[in-house]
Order: sequence, then C-alpha cells, then structure tokens
Amino acid sequence: MVPRKVSVVVPVYNEEANLPRLLPRLLPVLAGLSRPYEVVFADDGSRDGSLEILKQAARDNPGHVKVVELVRNAGQHMAILAGFTATDGEYVLTLDADLQNPPEEIPKLVLAMDEGHDVVGTIRQDRRDTFFRRIASRLVNRTTAAITGMRLNDYGCMLRGYHRDVVDVMSASDEASTFIPALAQQYARRPIEIPVAHAERTAGESKYSLYKLVRLNFDLMTGFSVVPLQLFTLFGFVTALSGFGFGVFLLVRRLVGGAEAEGVFTLFALAFVVMGVLMAGIGIVGEYVGRIYQQVRGRPRFLIRKVWGA
Repeated sequence: MVPRKVSVVVPVYNEEANLPRLLPRLLPVLAGLSRPYEVVFADDGSRDGSLEILKQAARDNPGHVKVVELVRNAGQHMAILAGFTATDGEYVLTLDADLQNPPEEIPKLVLAMDEGHDVVGTIRQDRRDTFFRRIASRLVNRTTAAITGMRLNDYGCMLRGYHRDVVDVMSASDEASTFIPALAQQYARRPIEIPVAHAERTAGESKYSLYKLVRLNFDLMTGFSVVPLQLFTLFGFVTALSGFGFGVFLLVRRLVGGAEAEGVFTLFALAFVVMGVLMAGIGIVGEYVGRIYQQVRGRPRFLIRKVWGA
C-alpha cells in the first residue's frame, strides 16, 4: 500500500523567536516518516519577522514547505482553515508554532490514523502552563463537555490529526466563527484521543488573554449547542414561579397580620436578582443573535494575499 501523504498546518502569529527552533525539529520528524509530506504555515497577519522567516523556509525546502499569507489577523482557527485550503495530504495534522507540543509526537498521531481513526485528538500530559492557564483550560473543558455533550478531554491542545474527508467537510462548513476540534468531532466516524507530551513555552507570549479565553468559551457554547438558551428558559420559569409563590405568601401574611413595613429590603433583593437574571438572559440571546448577524452578512472568513512555495 502506498503510504498516505501527511500535511501539517501550523498557524503563526508573531512567532519569530520560536520558528528558528521549530523548523529544525519539525522537518526531520516528517522526513523520518518515510512517506510524502508537506508543511503549510498560515501566517495570521504577523507584525514581526515571522513571515520573512517562513518565506525563506519555503525557498530552502521547495516541495515541502508552503506559506499561506493572510491579509490580516483572522484568529487561530480561521488561519488553520486557510491553511487547509493549501494542503493535499490524506492525513492533515495541526500544530502550534510555540513548541509547547513537541513535533516529535507527530508519529503517534500518524500511527493512530493508519489504524483507521479519522480524527485523532490529544491530551497533554504533565502540562507546563501557568496555574491560571491550567485552571482556565479545565473550566473550558468541563463547561463545554457539559453543554455540548462532546467527549473531549482537552479542547485546548491543537496537536491533532484529521483525515482528508473530515478536512473537506470542515472547509465546506461556512461558519463565521468556529472551533476546529469541536467541529471535527461533529463529523468524526472513529475518533480517538491519545496522550502526548507537553513543554513549556521558551520564547514569546501566549496569544490567549483572559478576554480571548472567555470569548473562546462563548464560541464553544453558542456555536455547538442551544443548551444555554434552554437553561435560561428553565431558570426563568423557576424564577417566575418562585416570585408568584412569594407574592401569595406576602398577600396571606398581610391579610392575617395586617399592614407592616417589614420585608422591603427582601423585595429589593428579589428585584435585583430578577433583573440580574434578565440581563444575563438578554446577553445570552444577544450572543446568538450576534452570531446570526455575522453569518448573514456573508463576509469572507479570511483573506489570502499569497501562497508562497506553492
């Protein structure tokens, strides 16, 4: 049987300090697979010297390295989708450029795909992230699993493998915003998760701030489930029934005990609770409406200026 070609997509945003370390480790690993391979770097509007380093790598490795230059920063997942458009391998892997996921782990994913798995997820072992990042990641993983019902243990690890069939379906899914690991899980026939090593970032800074992590969680919740709307509806019914019951209680108490000034602060507290619930609900509905608005505008999800080394 002819070995399946492997394509590796690497989103890059301001990683000039890590790219000189990544290339000497990634290319030998792929060459050691003894099968056709290519690396597609998706430059996501980098403002440092990342693009020049990548273009030089494409010149030095013709036939093996391509560079997809995006017009502007579109986000990690859109950059990966842009990179998908330049791949032709039957196995398509994604890898971050910060070296926190060692390229030496790639053969494990290829082996799992040779065994017939069309989506190979990974679980980071002995994570080298900060305490805040580990807690935030754990919260995202558990919240998303509870809301979407997907059985993924590590949503944040981007060292993953996808069969060409899954990649083609994801590329054809014209969503204004998405989360690739969860999207692939929707189309997977035989998914699997395997443990991989994790390393500490040696240079540069993480591109995910607290705000972006919160946005990521909203993307997962609203992009793959309507459970938040259903929970809010249920909570609204409970609040309404509780308010009605409390009103009946106050009426009976007034008829039995007469007029009194007590309980004013209790009413204020309940009013604030109800207003808080309403504002939270409006915010959740607004998230869905906002995504519908983004979708119906029909604007391109990403714009490619040029593909180097094609």
